[in-house]
Amino acid sequence: MSVVEAPPTQSDTLEPGPRRSLGSYLRDNEIDTRMVGMVVVLLAIWIVFHLLSGGTFITPRNLWNLSVQFSAIAIMATGMVLVIVSRNIDLSVGSMVGTVGMVMAVLQAEWLPPVLGAGNSWIWLISLIIGVVLGALIGAFQGSIVAYVGVPSFIVTLGGLLVWRGFAWLTASGRTIAPMDPTFQLLGGGSSGSLGETGSWIVGGVACVGIVALLLMGRRRRRKFGFRLRPAWLDVVLGVLGCAVVLGAVWVMNSYYLPENLAIRYAEEHGIPIPEGGLQIPLGIPYPVLILVGVTLVMSYVTNRLRFGRYVFSIGGNPEAASLAGIKTKRTIVRVFMTMGILVAVSAAVSIARLNAAVSGLGTLNELYVIAAAVIGGTSLSGGIGTIPGAILGALVMQSLQSGMVLIGVGAPVQDVVLGVTLVVAVAIDTIYRRRAAR
Repeated sequence: MSVVEAPPTQSDTLEPGPRRSLGSYLRDNEIDTRMVGMVVVLLAIWIVFHLLSGGTFITPRNLWNLSVQFSAIAIMATGMVLVIVSRNIDLSVGSMVGTVGMVMAVLQAEWLPPVLGAGNSWIWLISLIIGVVLGALIGAFQGSIVAYVGVPSFIVTLGGLLVWRGFAWLTASGRTIAPMDPTFQLLGGGSSGSLGETGSWIVGGVACVGIVALLLMGRRRRRKFGFRLRPAWLDVVLGVLGCAVVLGAVWVMNSYYLPENLAIRYAEEHGIPIPEGGLQIPLGIPYPVLILVGVTLVMSYVTNRLRFGRYVFSIGGNPEAASLAGIKTKRTIVRVFMTMGILVAVSAAVSIARLNAAVSGLGTLNELYVIAAAVIGGTSLSGGIGTIPGAILGALVMQSLQSGMVLIGVGAPVQDVVLGVTLVVAVAIDTIYRRRAAR
């Protein structure tokens, strides 16, 4: 017995009217036009720097390095979205990176080896767990002052910026702590800290399956609850584009090969014969990018599916109404800052693993890049509005600008000017956009 599906009605689909603009059509079909605009801007930045750098920017090597460099900032930017959405700010994240990173480094290099024995396989994991717990405690401490004492978050975290920077210096008396545990170093990427060719393609395939599954489940939920459906062709286009981006990124990562001297050493260690043209070993997706993908998925789930995420957006939209609705606003704010602290610890681990060292200046000015990434990604400083993917894209835009200027030889002072202007322009655009949307 065949089942004949009823033809879609006007309430089931969204067909563009004859005079509707493209932006209106995209918004009606739940496609964020700001995100689309940011993608266009990012591509423009890449093309401009590629031309100015003589064809150096859009190469597998530079894009691989770019992905590693922006991961640490992007990880923290996902937490900063919740902080800003809740009508707060955290100016201490850079100093917290310094303190937590220094503690994890000292644990690995000086404190744990005499207790557990040099080379113990548990050293890296214990130091990582202690670092995450320390980040959570610092975040909860600052959040408690904001929520229960009533001190504005700007003042609390401004004080934290100074306090935790001082603790970072005092932890090792200003010394550089190195090296890190060999297993811990993998968290920072590098020649060994990546998936390799086969593992990268497997991850890419799983991601494509996830994209298709999400589109199908979203369509099924809309039909179940009687919501209007996007045109089927648009879902197909979104699925194809998403899979193309993922597989294209994997191809780029696999096109960057292990440096020749390291490839020879790898071949000698594993008994691999070296061909005449040289040994080409694809590095694949670096581990910091995998960590960022995991953080993004978790934070997206928290903000979109859990009550905690809905509470944060409710508080940011109208704190008084949220309190009257029974939301425990103070406890939620503490949890927001605690989440930020945990993500700072993860970012600190990636940073010191990548450097294979911890210095007292670790994380300096990171707070500005993190806040800028969130704001450029569409998070409103007035609270209540923000997206995790937007913050990731904002971090990528910031890092692309900085990396591109380094490639073409722009000095550090000019880089600061460009990044500062970019932040102001992004806030101005956000203000104009929201003003028009409110009309």
